[in-house]
Amino acid sequence: MKSSRRAVLGFAPWILAAAVLLALPGCKGATPIRKLLDDPSQYEGLTVQIAGEVTRSIGVLHSGVYQVDDGTGKLFVVSKDGGAPREGAHVGVKGVFHAAFTIGTETGAVLQESERITR
Repeated sequence: MKSSRRAVLGFAPWILAAAVLLALPGCKGATPIRKLLDDPSQYEGLTVQIAGEVTRSIGVLHSGVYQVDDGTGKLFVVSKDGGAPREGAHVGVKGVFHAAFTIGTETGAVLQESERITR
């Protein structure tokens, strides 16, 4: 009986970690950045969610700009009230998508942050 109890307790941290990750609003329902950039007109002005690693970050006086890489693409996020998270942080971001331009195969776009979860 002791060994089965120890086995269950050994899985407890993994179960808890999985539950926390599933509960993060930034991850649940995240749209791949590549999908946003491949057809920006479909998402223009819409609220979307992305999740990934911060690869660039500039913050000044409670506002900032940071770049999120989800493995499918990179997207700049504009923050007004929360500054910018540090480079290397894993974030989930909800905001309004705006495409600035498309030239050939390159799309310049930003996400205007409304909510952020840093993991």
